[in-house]
Amino acid sequence: MEETPPPPLGCNKPHLEQLTLGITRILESSPGVTEVTIREKAPAERHMISSWEQKNNCMMPEDIKNFYLMTNGFHMTWSVKLDEHIVPLGNMAINSISKLTELNQSSVYSLPNAPTLADLEDDTYEANEDQPEKPHFDSRSVIFELDSCNGNGKVCLVYKTGKPALAQDTEIWFLDRALYWHFLTDTFTAYYRLLITHLGLPQWQYAFTGYGISPQAKQWFSLYKPITYNTDLLTGETDSFMNKLDPSKVFKTKNKTVIPKKKGPVQPAGGQKGPSGPSASKPSSSSANPVRK
Repeated sequence: MEETPPPPLGCNKPHLEQLTLGITRILESSPGVTEVTIREKAPAERHMISSWEQKNNCMMPEDIKNFYLMTNGFHMTWSVKLDEHIVPLGNMAINSISKLTELNQSSVYSLPNAPTLADLEDDTYEANEDQPEKPHFDSRSVIFELDSCNGNGKVCLVYKTGKPALAQDTEIWFLDRALYWHFLTDTFTAYYRLLITHLGLPQWQYAFTGYGISPQAKQWFSLYKPITYNTDLLTGETDSFMNKLDPSKVFKTKNKTVIPKKKGPVQPAGGQKGPSGPSASKPSSSSANPVRK
């Protein structure tokens, strides 16, 4: 079997600690975080890697090979407790070798003239110093899906020169839901560090796009700041629509505090005399001199 049940919290497994770069302890010590789990996977065998390379006519980069020889895929999740509800939040995933599949370039419908991803090609885009040349949906690039990002896009391993593809011609790119490409890293190792240090927060990949993360995601980013995240993006113009969250208050147990009622002024008893002295109020003339009938 490829997967085993998630290990319990606090288990002492050095290989998992090495795999997660120690991020598990940081999450477990964060306020409100609960259910930090890793789906432990068995290492891939070398013949599985060779079979993938022959099937796809692509040489796998060495850092990806070493990753799969340690674990055939990766999946780590964590949740937060809000009041009495458990809310799934963090999700970090790398597809196994069997799911490291090429983006489907066939027709959307099995019809002769149906549209394909290659029809979205826009050759007006050119590479510049700040951004390398984007991937192509046609045969000029070979694209494999590393992570489906919970439906928020796709992180892809891109071979830039087509088949037969060489290991040194790879980059990691993010394909958003509008099918625009955004460069992430030159190597898989660099991407894996980004994945871990961003804690798998929702939509973290959009921090590397021109339009950034959504206001809702900014709330989580401000509460659980990623280790490498530029916190300047959480201030400035975002102050106008982003609430300030205090973890100590968000996850604090609600204990009702009994507020004592204020007592009104004590009225003098009927048999007691009223206040005397200069400050005492004088009786009205009507009560002092009753009208005789």
